[in-house]
Amino acid sequence: MSIKRKRRFHAEVATSSLSDIMFFLLLFFLIISTLANPNVIKMTLPKAQANEKTNKQYISLSVTEDKKFYIDKQPVSFEELETTLMSKMNSAKDQTVIVRIPFNLQVQDLVDVLQIGVKNNLKFVIATSPK
Repeated sequence: MSIKRKRRFHAEVATSSLSDIMFFLLLFFLIISTLANPNVIKMTLPKAQANEKTNKQYISLSVTEDKKFYIDKQPVSFEELETTLMSKMNSAKDQTVIVRIPFNLQVQDLVDVLQIGVKNNLKFVIATSPK
């Protein structure tokens, strides 16, 4: 006499947590992909819609339309600009130089000023006005 079982063993796979796992994997790969390709060049452009304000110490370098240079409102000739900037930067570490230049000057004038920063490893930021 054979006894038949009324309950048979059915193999089950719990799929209720798979959607949560897939969501977390998708989120993880999205975050990693944005960190893998950061923006290399960050620059402030003239006439920007959103301006950032800094609380750090900064040195102001102003250039007028007739190409006169001022460091913190003190007139400086272009030949003395590099030495004056370096003496100001040596007094306090981690300072930023904010370049204030009129929009109608030639690009070469801006490049001449920025080359001083590249040569001496200085941090330059171009001041902008809101649109």
